[in-house]
Amino acid sequence: MPFLELETNLPAERLPPGLALELCAAAADILGKPVERMNVTVRSGLPMALLGSAEPCAQLLVSSIGVVDSAEQNRRHSARFFDVLTAKLGLSAERILIRFYLLEPWQIGKDRTVVTFL
Repeated sequence: MPFLELETNLPAERLPPGLALELCAAAADILGKPVERMNVTVRSGLPMALLGSAEPCAQLLVSSIGVVDSAEQNRRHSARFFDVLTAKLGLSAERILIRFYLLEPWQIGKDRTVVTFL
């Protein structure tokens, strides 16, 4: 059950329509998980500074059980996410950062329990 949180200082009107769903489909392909398990949030127009500059930028947080647990995996994921984000946001790779977090099943609540027990 991956979670993606895209934060950017770009105004909402500069984002392509349907970005959350497009990112959902791309993440399913990149991470090898069903699209029905993807959870995506897009936050735009945020006051942000990336690497000391307030120029247009974005940060993507990718949290998941299992598929982000090695440098080798995240290196591949990173390249593919950068391809998607630079194309969709019109930003250079230098203005985007990605953070990967490994989740454990007991850290995700669903259906009145945690994923461990589902």
